Amino acid sequence: MTPTLVRHHQPHAGAVPRVDPWARARDWAEIQERMLVPLYEAVYQRLEVGSATRLLGLGCGSGLALLMAASRGAGVTGVDAGAPERLALARERLLPQAWGTRARAGTRLVDGEPADLASGSGDPEPSAYNLVTAFEPIGCVGGDSEGLVESLAGARPLVGRGVPVVIAGWGPPERCATASVLRVATKLADPLRGAGSWRPALRDDLEEVAQRAGLRPDGSGRVSCPFGYADVDAAVRGLLSTGLFDAAVAATDQAQVDKELREALHPHQRCDGTVWMPNIFRYLIASTP
Repeated sequence: MTPTLVRHHQPHAGAVPRVDPWARARDWAEIQERMLVPLYEAVYQRLEVGSATRLLGLGCGSGLALLMAASRGAGVTGVDAGAPERLALARERLLPQAWGTRARAGTRLVDGEPADLASGSGDPEPSAYNLVTAFEPIGCVGGDSEGLVESLAGARPLVGRGVPVVIAGWGPPERCATASVLRVATKLADPLRGAGSWRPALRDDLEEVAQRAGLRPDGSGRVSCPFGYADVDAAVRGLLSTGLFDAAVAATDQAQVDKELREALHPHQRCDGTVWMPNIFRYLIASTP
């Protein structure tokens, strides 16, 4: 979902929903982003991320994955296009001046695409990075891999041969409780097609992306990433922060989206009011030729 649990998609033709982008970015950073921590941890442990790692994070958002890599001693660079509010939060988290310390010196955050890393001062040399990550999961909206292929291709000149590249995706819908909730977005945004506009994750999604980007698959894994919220209000705020419901808001209205989202969350609410949705995410480790 960008920068998000998947990449943002423009709403269908019509009025753009009125949202506070800073509030959405805060909701993402404070509520939703942490749901993918098990994914980040599994990848970093498997690849032994540490002080020798020079990581390039594509679609870095508000920077939690980069922060976790930096805490392991890695040097980190993040790029993200179209999410300036999230990137501003990443700067608060990662840049030395925000912390009054040199602990994260060398961190670079760029509002743009990988090609933009080659502009300005401090240009990276070829083979500047020995790990590339793209943690925004694909596999729940048709066409959500297109921008990822372009971004991966743009990063190729910045890495050498045999460098691991990690991409992520949703697991099978039957193992992702959140899938039924996210279907509300496509149903409201495109009522003529209804649930048919939902695009379930397919078994070889990640392998196809790697092939199109000119990468060689080397291994994969599955990780449990349950979505847990203190209450329904927090769940609604977190899910709306992904941007997946913006087209639905534009096609109907915020009140209608909130109502149907709450109804979809009801089966996942526990007796104590918390919301719990088990999910499985998949990651692929590929390498540059």
